[in-house]
Amino acid sequence: MNGTLLHIAFDAIAWLAAGLSLLWLTRGMHVRFPGAPTGDLSYIAALIFGAGLGAVLFGSANLWLSHLPGIARSIEGGIVGAIIAVELYKRIAGIGARTGARFALPLAVGVAVGRIGCFFSGMDDFTHGTPTPLPWGHDFGDGILRHPVQLYESATMFTFAAVYVWRVRRHDRFVIDNGFYLAVGCYGAQRFVWEFIKPYGPLVGPFTLFHVLSAALVAYAVVMIATAPTSRAAPQDPIGKDKHDDRAFA
Repeated sequence: MNGTLLHIAFDAIAWLAAGLSLLWLTRGMHVRFPGAPTGDLSYIAALIFGAGLGAVLFGSANLWLSHLPGIARSIEGGIVGAIIAVELYKRIAGIGARTGARFALPLAVGVAVGRIGCFFSGMDDFTHGTPTPLPWGHDFGDGILRHPVQLYESATMFTFAAVYVWRVRRHDRFVIDNGFYLAVGCYGAQRFVWEFIKPYGPLVGPFTLFHVLSAALVAYAVVMIATAPTSRAAPQDPIGKDKHDDRAFA
């Protein structure tokens, strides 16, 4: 199977894994997330539109900055676009509740699985790293050993997912309520680091477009966590089930 087909296959697996992780949390673990209109069609439409637009806009802009032609998609661009679109939708619709908590594990799992597909796509995917003498350097098809940054990113997000599940099983209300922002912050922080070993064209000084987006995601996560309503843990609250402060956000 060639790299493109493997990439498509892993994209599909990533979406499936993300959906199953959410189903497992809500149906298998019976995690009770703060109430939010995440099932509304207008909310879903805003999320999908923002993610798609952000993925193409920022992915293609990165190609242009790297002096390469074409249209590209970016995972980070999709995350940023989805956040902007949902926040704008909520403001227009007058929704004050925070709505991301249930997406923490799906985000981490989706990125972790999806990046494996990027790894198998070779040079054409333009997600590889810069040349390295390290023994785990990988030849993506041009005869040069490069940092497999896709696997670095995948391993980081799989680790986040494992820690998140561990804390949820320990009934950690803070992690349950703030999980999405923790996932976004983790993604932005690790992505900022990996950008230094990617062959992308700079935007400002030594920093690429994705450095800027990564810093923005970390800042967003910090602000949202710092301004979070305080959850009141109820006695014997089984993994966030039933008794909790409905003002707690996601």
